[in-house]
Amino acid sequence: MPTLLPYDSQPLRPLTEELDSWRQRLDYKGVLPRAWAGQLRRELAAEAIAASTSMEGVPVTVDEVRRILAGEPPPDVRSEDRELVEGYREAMEFVLRRADDNAFRWNGELLVALHDRILAGRYNHGAGRIRTDEPAFVINRGTGAPVFVPPGGEDVPNLVDEACSRMEEGHPHPGIAAGWIHVAIAAVHPFRDGNGRAARVCASLSMYRGAFKRPEFTSLEEWWGHHLEDYYGMFECLGVRFGREANVTPFIQAHLEAQLHQVRALDNREKVERQIWTALGEAAEDAHLHRRLVNALWDAFFGREVTAGYYRSLADVSPATATNDLAAAASSGLVVAKGQRRGRRYLAGDRLFELVASKVLVETSGPQETARAVIVSELSRRLTLF
Repeated sequence: MPTLLPYDSQPLRPLTEELDSWRQRLDYKGVLPRAWAGQLRRELAAEAIAASTSMEGVPVTVDEVRRILAGEPPPDVRSEDRELVEGYREAMEFVLRRADDNAFRWNGELLVALHDRILAGRYNHGAGRIRTDEPAFVINRGTGAPVFVPPGGEDVPNLVDEACSRMEEGHPHPGIAAGWIHVAIAAVHPFRDGNGRAARVCASLSMYRGAFKRPEFTSLEEWWGHHLEDYYGMFECLGVRFGREANVTPFIQAHLEAQLHQVRALDNREKVERQIWTALGEAAEDAHLHRRLVNALWDAFFGREVTAGYYRSLADVSPATATNDLAAAASSGLVVAKGQRRGRRYLAGDRLFELVASKVLVETSGPQETARAVIVSELSRRLTLF
């Protein structure tokens, strides 16, 4: 029997070597400051979940996902969409828990457990059940036309076992393994719904298992979301109908290239945003505010509204402390309060941008949107000089 979805690892070697170089470089940076690392992790998680669920037709924005994950879902997000966002988060948390387990094994039950979380346990959507008795078609969302015919349900269980066995045997590099399991799950299409999300979660799991644990290497969903045409084009190597002999080298190569694009972009972004985070902390200290308020100032700086409930979940404080903190921030002029009582929300004050600009030695003027853009642009420009 021919190998399932073969590939040639030789042309992939320069890409995997560059990934290894990036891992070494980022690990050499050392451990990030705890508060900043937590903020970065929350930001990237919200962006990844929003991108991956939106790609499957779940209409949520990054800001809505951010608030759902903080326990304060926007009222205009449907409960079923909120559950899918929370389910995706649970799947990623499950991946993190399993990745370092010495008893870890790639098997069908692992995929079923992940899928059940991804679909928030929805029985009527086939959550946590392998497709065995029904045909499947991959449809172009734009035209409604079928673009790929996966294997029949009767073949799926054996193909799932074979794919897991191939992962257990190992691949030349974690990045190759991530690309392969991604395309293999998409090709086999083992579930009625949620196959794309399952494939992307398993790709992240493979990177974690291979010691690529920084989010720069595992939060590819946001990259895919911004390059949808390229993403769907990657699957053309599968043809129009499932065939186990399809050579998936082009897919894995594109997967590795996307990982490298993402890690470069996130490395620059992390450097810029860490400077802004530090400046916000110094601004809070200058205003005699508790440093935990940086969590609220961060959202305000980037043009997002902050409520007491949302801030409470970020800073892990009591309702009374959250209210007092935000009132103190408003008194300092760093934020401005809008609305009354439970409807009160806090937005950035002009003084916030003035202080941040002074801390990072950037001259700004004009409205807040312009000031923010100038600060980010100038910090980014400085990076290119070194």
